[in-house]
Amino acid sequence: MNLAQGLRRAAQVYGHRPALSSGKRVVASYAEMAERVQRIAGGLLALGLRPGDTVALLMANVPAYLEHLYAIWHAGLAAVPINAKLHPREVAWILENSEARALILDAAHAAEMTPDIASGIAHRIVLGETDLARAAPAPLAEVAPDALAWLFYTSGTTGRPKGAMLTHRNLWAAIMNYFADVDAIGPEDCMIHCAPLSHGSGLYALPHLLHGANNVIPQSGGFDPAETLDLIAHWPRCSFFFAPTMVHRLIHAPEIRTADTSNLKTIVYGGGPMYVADLQAAMDVLGPKLAQIYGQGEAPMTITGMDKAMHVDTGHPRHLAHLGSAGIPRSDVDVRVVDADDASLPPGQVGEIVCRGEVVMAGYWRNAEATAETLRGGWLHTGDVGSFDEDGYLTLMDRSKDMIISGGSNIYPREIEEVLLRHPGVAEVSVVGRKDADWGEVVVAFVSRRTGAEVSAADLDALCLAEIARFKRPKDYRFLPALPKNNYGKILKTELRKLLE
Repeated sequence: MNLAQGLRRAAQVYGHRPALSSGKRVVASYAEMAERVQRIAGGLLALGLRPGDTVALLMANVPAYLEHLYAIWHAGLAAVPINAKLHPREVAWILENSEARALILDAAHAAEMTPDIASGIAHRIVLGETDLARAAPAPLAEVAPDALAWLFYTSGTTGRPKGAMLTHRNLWAAIMNYFADVDAIGPEDCMIHCAPLSHGSGLYALPHLLHGANNVIPQSGGFDPAETLDLIAHWPRCSFFFAPTMVHRLIHAPEIRTADTSNLKTIVYGGGPMYVADLQAAMDVLGPKLAQIYGQGEAPMTITGMDKAMHVDTGHPRHLAHLGSAGIPRSDVDVRVVDADDASLPPGQVGEIVCRGEVVMAGYWRNAEATAETLRGGWLHTGDVGSFDEDGYLTLMDRSKDMIISGGSNIYPREIEEVLLRHPGVAEVSVVGRKDADWGEVVVAFVSRRTGAEVSAADLDALCLAEIARFKRPKDYRFLPALPKNNYGKILKTELRKLLE
Protein backbone atom coordinates (compact mmCIF):
# COMPACT_ATOMS: atom_id res chain seq x y z
CA MET A 1 0.00 0.00 0.00
CA ASN A 2 1.24 3.45 -0.94
CA LEU A 3 2.63 5.36 2.06
CA ALA A 4 0.73 8.43 0.88
CA GLN A 5 -2.47 6.55 1.70
CA GLY A 6 -1.61 7.31 5.32
CA LEU A 7 -1.82 11.04 4.68
CA ARG A 8 -5.09 10.66 2.78
CA ARG A 9 -6.56 8.77 5.74
CA ALA A 10 -5.28 11.41 8.19
CA ALA A 11 -6.92 14.15 6.11
CA GLN A 12 -10.24 12.30 6.23
CA VAL A 13 -10.12 11.75 10.00
CA TYR A 14 -8.18 14.80 11.22
CA GLY A 15 -8.75 17.28 8.38
CA HIS A 16 -9.20 20.29 10.67
CA ARG A 17 -6.17 19.46 12.86
CA PRO A 18 -2.77 21.16 12.35
CA ALA A 19 -0.44 19.05 10.22
CA LEU A 20 2.50 21.39 9.63
CA SER A 21 3.80 24.28 11.71
CA SER A 22 6.74 26.65 11.48
CA GLY A 23 7.97 27.73 14.88
CA LYS A 24 4.82 28.65 16.80
CA ARG A 25 2.65 29.20 13.71
CA VAL A 26 0.42 26.59 12.06
CA VAL A 27 0.93 26.67 8.28
CA ALA A 28 -1.32 23.81 7.11
CA SER A 29 -4.13 21.63 8.38
CA TYR A 30 -4.30 17.99 7.34
CA ALA A 31 -6.94 18.80 4.72
CA GLU A 32 -4.76 21.60 3.31
CA MET A 33 -1.61 19.49 3.32
CA ALA A 34 -3.34 16.59 1.57
CA GLU A 35 -4.67 18.89 -1.17
CA ARG A 36 -1.25 20.46 -1.75
CA VAL A 37 0.37 17.01 -1.88
CA GLN A 38 -2.08 15.91 -4.60
CA ARG A 39 -1.31 19.02 -6.64
CA ILE A 40 2.46 18.76 -6.19
CA ALA A 41 2.19 15.12 -7.31
CA GLY A 42 0.30 16.34 -10.36
CA GLY A 43 3.07 18.85 -11.05
CA LEU A 44 5.73 16.13 -10.87
CA LEU A 45 3.84 13.90 -13.28
CA ALA A 46 3.30 16.85 -15.63
CA LEU A 47 7.09 17.04 -15.99
CA GLY A 48 7.01 13.62 -17.62
CA LEU A 49 8.16 11.63 -14.59
CA ARG A 50 6.93 8.06 -14.51
CA PRO A 51 6.24 5.58 -11.68
CA GLY A 52 9.46 4.30 -10.18
CA ASP A 53 11.55 7.34 -11.16
CA THR A 54 13.77 8.71 -8.40
CA VAL A 55 13.34 12.29 -7.17
CA ALA A 56 15.95 13.88 -4.88
CA LEU A 57 15.19 16.27 -2.02
CA LEU A 58 17.89 18.74 -0.97
CA MET A 59 16.75 21.36 1.49
CA ALA A 60 16.97 22.45 5.08
CA ASN A 61 14.15 21.49 7.44
CA VAL A 62 11.05 23.37 6.24
CA PRO A 63 7.36 22.37 6.19
CA ALA A 64 7.53 22.04 2.39
CA TYR A 65 9.92 19.13 2.86
CA LEU A 66 7.20 16.81 4.12
CA GLU A 67 4.73 18.04 1.49
CA HIS A 68 7.12 17.19 -1.34
CA LEU A 69 8.15 13.87 0.24
CA TYR A 70 4.52 12.71 0.36
CA ALA A 71 3.85 14.11 -3.12
CA ILE A 72 6.65 11.94 -4.50
CA TRP A 73 4.98 8.87 -3.02
CA HIS A 74 1.49 10.01 -4.03
CA ALA A 75 2.72 10.12 -7.63
CA GLY A 76 4.24 6.63 -7.41
CA LEU A 77 7.82 7.92 -7.48
CA ALA A 78 10.75 7.12 -5.18
CA ALA A 79 12.32 9.70 -2.85
CA VAL A 80 16.05 10.31 -2.42
CA PRO A 81 16.37 12.53 0.68
CA ILE A 82 19.88 14.02 0.80
CA ASN A 83 21.62 15.41 3.87
CA ALA A 84 21.47 19.17 3.41
CA LYS A 85 24.90 19.63 5.02
CA LEU A 86 26.81 17.58 2.46
CA HIS A 87 29.36 19.19 0.17
CA PRO A 88 28.00 19.90 -3.34
CA ARG A 89 30.38 17.31 -4.82
CA GLU A 90 29.06 14.69 -2.40
CA VAL A 91 25.52 15.64 -3.38
CA ALA A 92 26.43 15.36 -7.05
CA TRP A 93 27.71 11.82 -6.52
CA ILE A 94 24.43 10.78 -4.87
CA LEU A 95 22.41 12.39 -7.66
CA GLU A 96 24.38 10.49 -10.26
CA ASN A 97 24.37 7.20 -8.38
CA SER A 98 20.64 7.35 -7.63
CA GLU A 99 19.84 8.22 -11.26
CA ALA A 100 17.59 11.01 -9.98
CA ARG A 101 15.47 12.49 -12.76
CA ALA A 102 14.41 15.50 -10.71
CA LEU A 103 15.91 17.53 -7.88
CA ILE A 104 13.77 19.57 -5.49
CA LEU A 105 15.86 22.06 -3.52
CA ASP A 106 15.68 25.33 -1.64
CA ALA A 107 17.18 28.61 -2.78
CA ALA A 108 20.30 28.31 -0.62
CA HIS A 109 21.22 24.94 -2.13
CA ALA A 110 20.24 26.08 -5.62
CA ALA A 111 23.10 28.59 -5.47
CA GLU A 112 25.54 25.81 -4.55
CA MET A 113 24.32 23.16 -7.00
CA THR A 114 25.39 24.88 -10.18
CA PRO A 115 24.54 23.25 -13.54
CA ASP A 116 28.07 21.88 -13.94
CA ILE A 117 27.79 20.03 -10.59
CA ALA A 118 24.24 18.69 -11.04
CA SER A 119 24.63 18.17 -14.78
CA GLY A 120 22.61 14.95 -15.07
CA ILE A 121 19.37 16.29 -13.60
CA ALA A 122 16.54 16.59 -16.11
CA HIS A 123 14.26 18.67 -13.87
CA ARG A 124 15.44 21.20 -11.29
CA ILE A 125 12.68 22.50 -8.99
CA VAL A 126 13.63 25.39 -6.69
CA LEU A 127 11.26 26.23 -3.84
CA GLY A 128 10.00 29.77 -4.23
CA GLU A 129 10.65 29.78 -7.98
CA THR A 130 8.59 26.83 -9.19
CA ASP A 131 5.27 26.04 -7.48
CA LEU A 132 4.28 22.51 -8.42
CA ALA A 133 1.08 22.93 -6.38
CA ARG A 134 -0.45 24.99 -9.20
CA ALA A 135 -0.98 21.79 -11.17
CA ALA A 136 -4.18 19.78 -11.27
CA PRO A 137 -4.38 17.19 -8.46
CA ALA A 138 -3.19 13.70 -9.29
CA PRO A 139 -4.95 10.52 -8.13
CA LEU A 140 -3.16 8.37 -5.59
CA ALA A 141 -0.85 6.01 -7.49
CA GLU A 142 -1.11 2.30 -6.88
CA VAL A 143 2.25 0.82 -5.95
CA ALA A 144 3.41 -2.68 -5.13
CA PRO A 145 4.38 -3.24 -1.48
CA ASP A 146 7.96 -3.94 -2.53
CA ALA A 147 8.26 -0.83 -4.74
CA LEU A 148 11.08 1.53 -3.81
CA ALA A 149 9.91 4.37 -1.56
CA TRP A 150 13.02 5.90 0.05
CA LEU A 151 16.61 5.54 -1.15
CA PHE A 152 18.49 6.06 2.11
CA TYR A 153 22.17 6.89 1.62
CA THR A 154 24.44 5.81 4.45
CA SER A 155 26.55 8.48 6.13
CA GLY A 156 29.63 7.32 4.25
CA THR A 157 32.18 7.73 7.05
CA THR A 158 34.27 5.10 5.25
CA GLY A 159 34.28 5.28 1.46
CA ARG A 160 31.33 6.19 -0.74
CA PRO A 161 27.85 6.02 0.80
CA LYS A 162 25.59 3.19 -0.32
CA GLY A 163 21.90 3.60 -1.12
CA ALA A 164 19.75 1.36 1.09
CA MET A 165 16.54 0.57 -0.80
CA LEU A 166 13.60 1.02 1.57
CA THR A 167 10.29 -0.15 0.15
CA HIS A 168 6.74 0.87 1.03
CA ARG A 169 6.52 -2.44 2.92
CA ASN A 170 9.68 -1.63 4.89
CA LEU A 171 8.43 1.78 5.97
CA TRP A 172 4.93 0.56 6.86
CA ALA A 173 6.64 -2.03 9.09
CA ALA A 174 8.74 0.70 10.74
CA ILE A 175 5.60 2.80 11.35
CA MET A 176 3.70 -0.04 12.99
CA ASN A 177 6.72 -1.00 15.03
CA TYR A 178 6.90 2.55 16.40
CA PHE A 179 3.33 2.23 17.69
CA ALA A 180 4.05 -1.22 19.14
CA ASP A 181 7.35 -0.57 20.87
CA VAL A 182 8.19 3.12 21.15
CA ASP A 183 5.18 5.32 21.80
CA ALA A 184 1.47 5.83 21.27
CA ILE A 185 0.55 8.88 19.15
CA GLY A 186 -2.68 10.86 18.98
CA PRO A 187 -3.96 14.03 17.30
CA GLU A 188 -3.18 16.11 20.40
CA ASP A 189 0.53 15.28 20.00
CA CYS A 190 3.23 17.01 18.02
CA MET A 191 6.71 16.18 16.85
CA ILE A 192 9.31 18.92 16.72
CA HIS A 193 11.84 18.23 13.98
CA CYS A 194 15.19 19.58 15.18
CA ALA A 195 17.14 16.71 13.58
CA PRO A 196 17.38 16.40 9.76
CA LEU A 197 14.21 15.35 7.95
CA SER A 198 16.49 13.51 5.50
CA HIS A 199 17.31 11.08 8.30
CA GLY A 200 15.69 9.81 11.51
CA SER A 201 13.38 12.72 12.19
CA GLY A 202 11.89 12.37 8.71
CA LEU A 203 11.29 8.67 9.28
CA TYR A 204 9.54 9.43 12.56
CA ALA A 205 7.33 12.01 10.88
CA LEU A 206 5.54 9.07 9.23
CA PRO A 207 3.81 7.59 12.32
CA HIS A 208 3.03 11.09 13.58
CA LEU A 209 1.39 12.07 10.29
CA LEU A 210 -0.58 8.81 10.19
CA HIS A 211 -2.21 9.55 13.54
CA GLY A 212 -2.88 13.25 13.01
CA ALA A 213 -0.11 14.81 15.10
CA ASN A 214 1.30 18.26 14.38
CA ASN A 215 4.75 18.32 12.73
CA VAL A 216 6.62 21.40 13.91
CA ILE A 217 9.71 22.75 12.12
CA PRO A 218 11.81 25.17 14.20
CA GLN A 219 12.27 28.51 12.47
CA SER A 220 16.03 27.95 12.62
CA GLY A 221 15.51 24.72 10.68
CA GLY A 222 17.69 22.81 13.14
CA PHE A 223 18.66 22.32 16.75
CA ASP A 224 19.22 25.27 19.04
CA PRO A 225 18.76 24.45 22.75
CA ALA A 226 17.16 27.80 23.66
CA GLU A 227 14.76 27.67 20.71
CA THR A 228 13.94 24.03 21.45
CA LEU A 229 13.05 24.78 25.07
CA ASP A 230 10.89 27.71 23.94
CA LEU A 231 8.98 25.42 21.56
CA ILE A 232 8.53 22.80 24.28
CA ALA A 233 6.91 25.46 26.47
CA HIS A 234 4.56 26.40 23.60
CA TRP A 235 3.44 23.10 22.05
CA PRO A 236 1.63 20.43 24.12
CA ARG A 237 2.63 16.76 24.17
CA CYS A 238 5.76 17.20 22.07
CA SER A 239 8.21 14.51 21.00
CA PHE A 240 11.64 14.58 19.38
CA PHE A 241 14.18 12.36 17.72
CA PHE A 242 17.61 13.34 19.06
CA ALA A 243 21.14 12.10 18.63
CA PRO A 244 22.73 11.58 22.07
CA THR A 245 24.87 14.70 21.56
CA MET A 246 21.65 16.75 21.23
CA VAL A 247 20.32 15.36 24.51
CA HIS A 248 23.62 16.30 26.14
CA ARG A 249 23.47 19.85 24.79
CA LEU A 250 19.85 20.31 25.82
CA ILE A 251 20.25 19.31 29.46
CA HIS A 252 23.42 21.41 29.84
CA ALA A 253 21.97 24.52 28.21
CA PRO A 254 21.85 27.52 30.60
CA GLU A 255 18.15 28.01 29.75
CA ILE A 256 17.24 24.58 31.16
CA ARG A 257 17.44 25.97 34.71
CA THR A 258 14.29 28.04 34.27
CA ALA A 259 12.61 26.21 31.38
CA ASP A 260 9.11 24.76 31.56
CA THR A 261 9.44 21.23 30.16
CA SER A 262 6.06 19.96 31.34
CA ASN A 263 4.85 19.70 27.71
CA LEU A 264 7.65 17.28 26.86
CA LYS A 265 6.23 13.84 26.12
CA THR A 266 9.05 11.75 24.61
CA ILE A 267 12.63 12.04 23.43
CA VAL A 268 13.60 9.11 21.24
CA TYR A 269 17.38 8.94 21.08
CA GLY A 270 19.65 6.89 18.85
CA GLY A 271 22.28 7.10 16.16
CA GLY A 272 25.23 6.78 18.52
CA PRO A 273 26.17 5.65 22.02
CA MET A 274 24.30 7.18 24.97
CA TYR A 275 26.49 6.68 27.98
CA VAL A 276 24.91 5.74 31.29
CA ALA A 277 26.07 8.87 33.11
CA ASP A 278 24.57 11.11 30.42
CA LEU A 279 21.35 9.11 30.42
CA GLN A 280 20.95 9.34 34.19
CA ALA A 281 21.62 13.08 34.05
CA ALA A 282 19.00 13.51 31.32
CA MET A 283 16.37 11.63 33.31
CA ASP A 284 17.19 13.68 36.41
CA VAL A 285 16.56 16.89 34.45
CA LEU A 286 13.70 15.84 32.15
CA GLY A 287 12.01 13.01 33.99
CA PRO A 288 11.01 9.55 32.67
CA LYS A 289 10.59 10.71 29.09
CA LEU A 290 13.39 9.00 27.19
CA ALA A 291 13.14 6.02 24.84
CA GLN A 292 16.01 4.43 22.96
CA ILE A 293 16.15 2.93 19.48
CA TYR A 294 18.94 1.03 17.76
CA GLY A 295 18.78 0.61 14.02
CA GLN A 296 20.47 1.50 10.76
CA GLY A 297 19.49 2.96 7.43
CA GLU A 298 19.33 -0.65 6.30
CA ALA A 299 16.72 -1.43 9.00
CA PRO A 300 15.35 2.05 9.60
CA MET A 301 15.40 2.81 13.30
CA THR A 302 14.17 -0.69 14.09
CA ILE A 303 16.41 -3.46 15.45
CA THR A 304 16.26 -3.21 19.25
CA GLY A 305 14.91 -0.64 21.67
CA MET A 306 14.19 0.35 25.24
CA ASP A 307 10.91 2.11 26.02
CA LYS A 308 10.33 4.74 28.70
CA ALA A 309 9.20 2.21 31.30
CA MET A 310 12.41 0.19 30.93
CA HIS A 311 14.45 3.34 31.58
CA VAL A 312 12.93 3.76 35.03
CA ASP A 313 12.68 0.11 36.09
CA THR A 314 14.93 0.75 39.07
CA GLY A 315 13.65 -2.31 40.89
CA HIS A 316 15.43 -4.64 38.50
CA PRO A 317 18.71 -5.93 39.96
CA ARG A 318 20.52 -5.23 36.65
CA HIS A 319 18.91 -1.85 35.96
CA LEU A 320 22.20 -0.01 35.39
CA ALA A 321 23.38 -2.69 32.98
CA HIS A 322 20.11 -2.34 31.09
CA LEU A 323 20.58 1.44 30.86
CA GLY A 324 23.93 0.81 29.20
CA SER A 325 22.37 -1.54 26.66
CA ALA A 326 20.49 -1.05 23.40
CA GLY A 327 17.39 -2.73 24.80
CA ILE A 328 15.54 -5.79 23.56
CA PRO A 329 14.64 -6.93 20.01
CA ARG A 330 11.72 -5.07 18.49
CA SER A 331 8.40 -6.88 18.19
CA ASP A 332 8.64 -8.03 14.57
CA VAL A 333 12.43 -8.34 14.24
CA ASP A 334 14.60 -11.40 14.85
CA VAL A 335 18.01 -10.48 16.29
CA ARG A 336 20.99 -12.77 16.86
CA VAL A 337 24.64 -12.43 17.83
CA VAL A 338 26.82 -14.65 15.65
CA ASP A 339 30.41 -15.77 15.22
CA ALA A 340 32.51 -15.58 12.06
CA ASP A 341 30.63 -18.58 10.63
CA ASP A 342 27.21 -17.01 11.36
CA ALA A 343 26.53 -19.50 14.15
CA SER A 344 24.48 -18.10 17.05
CA LEU A 345 26.37 -17.30 20.22
CA PRO A 346 24.98 -17.76 23.75
CA PRO A 347 24.36 -14.85 26.15
CA GLY A 348 27.54 -13.21 27.33
CA GLN A 349 29.57 -13.98 24.21
CA VAL A 350 30.47 -11.17 21.83
CA GLY A 351 29.90 -11.36 18.08
CA GLU A 352 28.35 -9.57 15.13
CA ILE A 353 24.73 -8.45 15.41
CA VAL A 354 22.45 -9.73 12.64
CA CYS A 355 18.71 -9.29 12.16
CA ARG A 356 15.82 -10.07 9.83
CA GLY A 357 12.25 -8.87 9.48
CA GLU A 358 9.85 -6.87 7.32
CA VAL A 359 11.77 -3.70 8.11
CA VAL A 360 15.08 -4.85 6.57
CA MET A 361 15.97 -3.15 3.30
CA ALA A 362 15.52 -4.80 -0.09
CA GLY A 363 19.23 -4.35 -0.80
CA TYR A 364 21.72 -1.71 -1.92
CA TRP A 365 20.95 0.33 -5.00
CA ARG A 366 22.94 -0.86 -8.03
CA ASN A 367 25.35 -2.79 -5.79
CA ALA A 368 24.71 -6.52 -6.00
CA GLU A 369 28.03 -7.46 -4.41
CA ALA A 370 27.45 -5.38 -1.27
CA THR A 371 23.85 -6.61 -1.10
CA ALA A 372 24.90 -10.25 -1.23
CA GLU A 373 27.52 -9.75 1.46
CA THR A 374 25.32 -7.74 3.82
CA LEU A 375 22.14 -9.83 3.43
CA ARG A 376 23.79 -13.25 3.24
CA GLY A 377 21.70 -16.09 4.54
CA GLY A 378 18.64 -13.85 4.68
CA TRP A 379 20.01 -11.86 7.64
CA LEU A 380 21.15 -8.23 7.71
CA HIS A 381 24.76 -8.23 8.89
CA THR A 382 25.00 -4.92 10.71
CA GLY A 383 28.77 -4.74 11.16
CA ASP A 384 28.10 -3.93 14.82
CA VAL A 385 29.57 -5.99 17.64
CA GLY A 386 27.68 -6.84 20.81
CA SER A 387 26.29 -9.47 23.13
CA PHE A 388 23.00 -10.44 24.76
CA ASP A 389 22.67 -10.73 28.52
CA GLU A 390 20.57 -13.30 30.34
CA ASP A 391 17.56 -10.94 30.29
CA GLY A 392 17.63 -10.60 26.49
CA TYR A 393 19.10 -7.08 26.49
CA LEU A 394 21.59 -6.35 23.73
CA THR A 395 24.75 -4.47 24.64
CA LEU A 396 26.55 -2.78 21.76
CA MET A 397 30.30 -2.79 21.96
CA ASP A 398 31.37 -1.07 18.75
CA ARG A 399 31.43 -1.33 15.03
CA SER A 400 33.55 -4.37 14.16
CA LYS A 401 36.08 -2.08 12.50
CA ASP A 402 36.46 -0.09 15.74
CA MET A 403 37.46 -3.03 17.93
CA ILE A 404 41.06 -2.79 19.12
CA ILE A 405 43.29 -5.88 19.24
CA SER A 406 46.22 -5.33 21.56
CA GLY A 407 48.59 -8.13 22.45
CA GLY A 408 46.07 -10.64 21.12
CA SER A 409 43.26 -9.36 23.37
CA ASN A 410 40.06 -7.80 22.06
CA ILE A 411 39.34 -4.37 23.53
CA TYR A 412 36.03 -2.60 23.00
CA PRO A 413 36.34 1.19 23.03
CA ARG A 414 32.87 1.80 24.44
CA GLU A 415 33.76 0.03 27.69
CA ILE A 416 36.63 2.46 28.21
CA GLU A 417 34.58 5.45 27.10
CA GLU A 418 31.91 4.64 29.70
CA VAL A 419 34.56 4.73 32.45
CA LEU A 420 36.19 7.98 31.31
CA LEU A 421 32.83 9.75 31.14
CA ARG A 422 32.35 9.17 34.84
CA HIS A 423 34.90 11.92 35.46
CA PRO A 424 32.88 15.11 36.11
CA GLY A 425 35.30 17.19 34.05
CA VAL A 426 34.95 15.12 30.86
CA ALA A 427 32.43 16.37 28.28
CA GLU A 428 33.15 13.96 25.41
CA VAL A 429 35.47 11.05 24.79
CA SER A 430 36.27 8.67 21.96
CA VAL A 431 38.71 5.77 22.07
CA VAL A 432 40.60 4.43 19.05
CA GLY A 433 43.51 2.09 18.36
CA ARG A 434 46.97 3.21 17.22
CA LYS A 435 49.32 0.85 15.41
CA ASP A 436 52.16 -0.41 17.55
CA ALA A 437 55.12 -2.58 16.59
CA ASP A 438 55.10 -4.56 19.84
CA TRP A 439 51.39 -4.83 20.69
CA GLY A 440 49.73 -4.60 17.28
CA GLU A 441 47.59 -1.75 18.57
CA VAL A 442 47.51 0.38 21.70
CA VAL A 443 44.58 2.31 23.13
CA VAL A 444 44.39 6.10 22.66
CA ALA A 445 41.66 8.26 24.23
CA PHE A 446 40.61 11.60 22.73
CA VAL A 447 39.00 13.78 25.38
CA SER A 448 37.10 17.07 25.40
CA ARG A 449 36.94 18.81 28.80
CA ARG A 450 33.91 20.60 30.19
CA THR A 451 34.24 24.38 30.22
CA GLY A 452 36.47 25.46 33.10
CA ALA A 453 37.27 21.89 34.18
CA GLU A 454 40.76 20.73 35.11
CA VAL A 455 41.36 17.19 33.89
CA SER A 456 44.78 15.59 33.45
CA ALA A 457 45.94 12.36 31.87
CA ALA A 458 46.96 11.19 35.34
CA ASP A 459 43.44 11.76 36.65
CA LEU A 460 41.94 9.67 33.86
CA ASP A 461 44.56 6.97 34.16
CA ALA A 462 43.81 6.59 37.86
CA LEU A 463 40.09 6.30 37.06
CA CYS A 464 40.72 3.55 34.50
CA LEU A 465 43.04 1.62 36.79
CA ALA A 466 40.32 1.65 39.44
CA GLU A 467 37.60 0.43 37.11
CA ILE A 468 38.95 -1.78 34.30
CA ALA A 469 41.74 -4.25 33.58
CA ARG A 470 45.17 -2.67 33.20
CA PHE A 471 45.63 -3.90 29.61
CA LYS A 472 42.52 -1.97 28.52
CA ARG A 473 43.55 1.43 29.83
CA PRO A 474 44.67 4.07 27.31
CA LYS A 475 48.39 4.41 26.75
CA ASP A 476 47.90 7.97 25.53
CA TYR A 477 45.40 10.77 26.18
CA ARG A 478 44.82 13.53 23.64
CA PHE A 479 42.85 16.60 24.70
CA LEU A 480 40.83 18.51 22.08
CA PRO A 481 38.45 21.50 22.41
CA ALA A 482 35.75 19.39 20.71
CA LEU A 483 35.63 16.02 18.98
CA PRO A 484 34.99 15.89 15.22
CA LYS A 485 31.45 14.84 14.23
CA ASN A 486 29.52 14.15 11.06
CA ASN A 487 26.33 15.96 10.12
CA TYR A 488 24.22 13.66 12.31
CA GLY A 489 26.27 14.29 15.44
CA LYS A 490 28.24 11.03 15.39
CA ILE A 491 31.84 11.29 16.53
CA LEU A 492 34.14 10.51 13.60
CA LYS A 493 36.70 7.97 14.71
CA THR A 494 38.09 8.06 11.16
CA GLU A 495 39.11 11.69 11.70
CA LEU A 496 40.66 10.86 15.06
CA ARG A 497 42.72 8.11 13.47
CA LYS A 498 43.98 10.62 10.90
CA LEU A 499 45.23 12.80 13.77
CA LEU A 500 47.25 9.83 15.02
CA GLU A 501 48.80 9.38 11.58
